[in-house]
Parts: sequence; C-alpha cells; structure tokens
Amino acid sequence: MGSSVYVASVEGSTGKSTVALGVLQQLSRRVGRVAVFRPIVRPDTDRHGGRDYVLDLLISHDAVDLAYEDCVGVTYDEVHDDPEAALDVIVRRYHAVAERADAVLVVGSDYTDVGTPTEFSYNAKIAANLGTPVLLVLNGFRRTLDDLQAIAELSVAELTANHGALAAVVVNRADPQSLGQVAEALAVVGVPAYALPEESVLSQPTPADLLAPIAGRMVSGDPELLTREVTGLLVAGMTMPNVLDRLFDGAAVITAADRPEVVLGVLMAHASRTFPQISTIVLNGGFTLPAQVQTLIESLGVTLPILETDLDTQAASAALTAVRGRLTKDSPRKIDLALALFEQHVDSQALLDQLAVARSNAVTPLMFEHQLIDAAVADRKHIVLPEGEEERILRAADVLLRRGVAELTLLGDPVAISAKTAGLGLDLSAAKVLDPENDPLAEQFATELHRLRQHRGVDLDRARELVKDVSYFGTMMVQLGLADGMVSGSVHTTAHTIRPALEIVKTVPGVSVVSSVFFMCLQHQVLVYGDCAVNPDPTAEQLADIGISSAATAVAFGIEPRIAMLSYSTGSSGTGTDVEKVSKATAIVRERAPELLVEGPIQYDAAIDAAVARTKLPDSPVAGRATVFIFPELNTGNNTYKAVQRSANAVAVGPVLQGLRKPVNDLSRGATVRDIINTVAITALQAQQGGSR
Repeated sequence: MGSSVYVASVEGSTGKSTVALGVLQQLSRRVGRVAVFRPIVRPDTDRHGGRDYVLDLLISHDAVDLAYEDCVGVTYDEVHDDPEAALDVIVRRYHAVAERADAVLVVGSDYTDVGTPTEFSYNAKIAANLGTPVLLVLNGFRRTLDDLQAIAELSVAELTANHGALAAVVVNRADPQSLGQVAEALAVVGVPAYALPEESVLSQPTPADLLAPIAGRMVSGDPELLTREVTGLLVAGMTMPNVLDRLFDGAAVITAADRPEVVLGVLMAHASRTFPQISTIVLNGGFTLPAQVQTLIESLGVTLPILETDLDTQAASAALTAVRGRLTKDSPRKIDLALALFEQHVDSQALLDQLAVARSNAVTPLMFEHQLIDAAVADRKHIVLPEGEEERILRAADVLLRRGVAELTLLGDPVAISAKTAGLGLDLSAAKVLDPENDPLAEQFATELHRLRQHRGVDLDRARELVKDVSYFGTMMVQLGLADGMVSGSVHTTAHTIRPALEIVKTVPGVSVVSSVFFMCLQHQVLVYGDCAVNPDPTAEQLADIGISSAATAVAFGIEPRIAMLSYSTGSSGTGTDVEKVSKATAIVRERAPELLVEGPIQYDAAIDAAVARTKLPDSPVAGRATVFIFPELNTGNNTYKAVQRSANAVAVGPVLQGLRKPVNDLSRGATVRDIINTVAITALQAQQGGSR
C-alpha cells in the first residue's frame, strides 16, 4: 500500500475538483500507479450516465487504470441509513483500491445533502479511519483574511476532534491581487498553505450544462462544441442591428424560434471574422424553425450548437441564469486551465514531500510525457507549425498554448484558420498566424534561400516560389532565428518535411546523416529505438553515426545510454553481409566514442532479456540491459517497434529527428493530438539544448 491524501472541504462551491485534479496530475509525475477513491458519491441523474461527475473526471485521467465501480465507497442514502456500517464499507473498499496503487487520491463529499458541520465531521472521521492526511480546500471568493483564518481554525479543530491529520491548506477562488497575503494569513494553522486565484472560466457553464435546466434538446451543430464555455446570456428581443451591437465572446443567445432573421444574422456574425464568437443559440417558446431556414442552416454546414426548449423567454432566461458550470471530463479547456493554475500557484514538490509521497524509480510512459512537458514549460521556446490548417494541429495548439508549453506560429491562410478555429471552439489568440503566400517575410526568405542554394542552381525567382511552400517557409524561420524549431508531417510526407532542413539547416559537424529515434515507453522503462523512420539501408559508417546520435539523444532526455547494435546474429555466431556491416559499425562507435557502452552484433532478445543475455553474452555490460537499440535497416526497425508497441501495450513517442543543427521534427501521418503535443515539447527541449542532438 502506498501513500494517500484526502482532499476535503467544509462547504460546497470551493472548486475542490480543481485541487483534486492538480494533486492527481502531480502524483502521476512521481509514482507509477495512481488510484482515486470517492468515499461518498452523488450520482448525476441528468448527465454523465448517472455517475458522480467528480469521480468520472478523475478516473478519466491517463494515470488512473481503475474502473468507476472500483473507486466508489457508498452513497448518501447508505450513510443516512447507517453511518457506522457505511464507514466500514468505505474503509474496506478503500483498502481494496490502495492495494493496487503506489498512491491514492481520496476526494471527500460535495455538500449536496447533509448539513455542513455534520458532513465535514463525517469526512474527518473517514480520513482518520483511512489513516490519510487531509488537504483542506477553502473557498476564498469574496472573503476577508479574517474570515479565512476563522474558517481554517474551526476546520482544524473539527478535524482534530475526529482524530484527523491536516497536511496542508489550499484556498481556492481567492482574490488574484491577494494570493501572498492569503497564504501568509493561514500560517496560523501550522501547515503549508497555498492560494489559487478566482478564475471565472472554471465556473462558467457549457451549452451541455444548459440542456437539463430547460429540458432542452440539441437541434443543430457539432456535439463536440457543447463543451465550449458560456460567458453570459444575451436575450435577443430587439432588432437585428441592436443584437449585433450587443454580441460578446462566449454568449448564449436566447431568442424565439419564430425569429429566423435573428438566428440567421447571429450565425452570419459568428462565422465572420469581425464579430465575437458566441457559444450557442437557445431557441425558446416551443416553436420550430421554418423548414426553409433549417435547410439553409444545414447547407451552410453550421457547427455552432443550436438548442431548443419549450419554455418561454422569461422562464428559459431565469433557469439558465441559475446554472453554474462544473469541471467535468467533457471540458478539456477547463481541465487544462485548472492544471495550469495548480502548477503555477502550488509548490507541488513540497506538497508531495509533505504528504510523504516517495518518488518512484520507474519511469512510466505518463511520467516521461510529464517530464517532457514540464521541461518545455520551464524554458518556453518558439515552434513553427507549417500545417496550420490541419484540425489535429489546431487542437494540439490550443492545448499547448493553454499549458504554456511553447510559443507558436501557425502557417496557412488566416481566414481558413480563423474559420476552423471558430468552428472547433478553440482559442488560438495567443498564436501568430503567417501566410507564406503573402507575408512580407517571404522576400527576405527568398533572398537568403537564393544565397544558400545558388550553387545548386536556385535563382531568385525559383527561391521566391520555394518559400511559398509552408515547409520551406517554416524552415527559413528556424534558420534565421525567427523560430526555435519546426514540427510538421501530420499531412505532409517525411521527405517534404526533411528536404528543406537538409538543404538549409544541414547536419551537426561530425554527423553525416540525419536519422530518427522513437522513445519506446514501456510500463516501467523508456527505451530509444533508432533508426525506424528515415534511412532505408544505412552503411556501416551511417549506422555508427546513428548509434552515436541516438546515445546523445538518450542522454539529453535523461536515459543512460547502453547501445545494442542489432543483427540476426549475436557475437561471432553468424556470418553474412548484414552481420559484417553491424560489426564494422560497432567498431567505429567504439573508436569514435570510447566512453559509450556498446555491444554488437547482438540479437534483440539478448539485448533486452537478462536471462537470454546470461546464456549468449554473460560478460557484456550491455546485453540484457540495453537502453538504445540500433536497427540495421529501416524495415526491421519499423516492424520491430510496431510489434513491441502492440505486444507490450507500449507508447511510442516519435519519430524524433536527430543530427540537424537546429530542431526540425517529423510527425507520422496518423499522428494524434497527443503525439503532436509530445513532439512539440521534444522539439522545444532540443532547442533548449542548442540543436537536435
């Protein structure tokens, strides 16, 4: 059984889920197996399939590998029926979860039922019986320092009376101008105290939240956009010009369905670049839009959610005004914002130390990804994304900007990017958008490209044509220091991404070939596989370059390099051209980099399996312990990494290009949003280190 923490509050609306999510994220950075436990659940009958939305949010985190049912204690009804029996069930179910994890996040009840003093006492009693220290969350919204001190002291007294242990206090929703004072004021309770600022977005509802209060239904639009935040209500009962004057970003526009001119006017404004982007339209009164208008909306491919209710304007407005947003698994932008707030305002390492969470020696895939993101955030670099009109790139950019991973430039048609961004409900206002076809930089880039490539017959006119290509334009940005790195390839070929880099950026001195590696994230270890994406049949000299470059990449990402030069033969047991190539490459590595541990030729099983290694190469410092695997040719490498990924349920991060003076990275054509985020973080780290090697 590992460490645990009980996140509790003394009232509702504290934003406890924000704190719980932040703690969960930090636990996943330190240990390999994280569990979540909710002692008392409140099923949501309106949404989330009748499940407790807080628990649903937390178990959706990548670090948690437990079913919802495993993480549930009891219901409020069971507590009412027999509190002591319910406590016995809670303790038993908690221990069943704790046995399967290195750390457990326990999240207290939500004050939707029992009176405040009684409910906190029961939470304190649960924490004491679980032997779990309490992280107390207080609501700082519109409260004075004296108020917070008094609440904290009363809470500590109640916790002590029930034999609970306080580990730390987090004041959420505090005045952004008084965070330091709030933390200092709570020093009276004798434990670390932190303050998170009030962030209105976290309490803003989404169009999905508006449906249940008005018994509404969605009649048009993209269901994915039901998660966009609603910043306020606008009752459109006036003429169209006055409606347009009053539009604001994130508005939910309420209008009767028999006002088609308002509906169409608002939709046109939303689609334009000169009016604010609203979140939804709510049609009230029980009317149906005219058939002609419905046909027109369908033909325009409108993605904005349009909701419908039978309530009249007054009733609908009153019901919607009372809706408060929640942090749920279906609100990705809120999740990223909540995580960013926690990371910015809580000393996570000190908090986990206070909770006695020991650091794991293993490196899980999730921990490796966290390390990439954390390091990129610590020293933000500027990355250019040439495929700026691609949906996956736009979605990844939205996350990268909100998490502060990198500064971004998107290449493409600004009108097309703006339209897609609006249609997807994304916020890319912090990104630069450049159009290679018309940007003033194009002439400067053409002049420089002509200078660099005129010996290859590239005249100025040809250079002007080339820099209109997004890959050349992005590469020139990197070459001239206008960006620190480039990531492309989600829709373009590898050749389209790499060719400009080879012609313009060129390789690191002493390296003859650009190659690639995948970071193969197994359950408890991260390995480096090269080259599985670029060079079809490298020579012995190129293979040696790939081995040395891959070892340098491993070191740069915190992996101790032990290089296995792979072949179908181990040692001198086999012969053939391929074996001889690997033998020669191994000798070159030993000559050029004598400090590296390298073994070759060696078969894959002897390189990774200690039992096989003891039989085939018992005295090798690499056999059975290899961390860098160099494949003799592309086909073998590509097939092996895919097979390992499937059989070991591993996460492959990459390909990552190495050997270039400045970082340019290629994406696989099927790259997911997560792949793009990881690759941008890797590129930023390569830029921090001064190149791609």
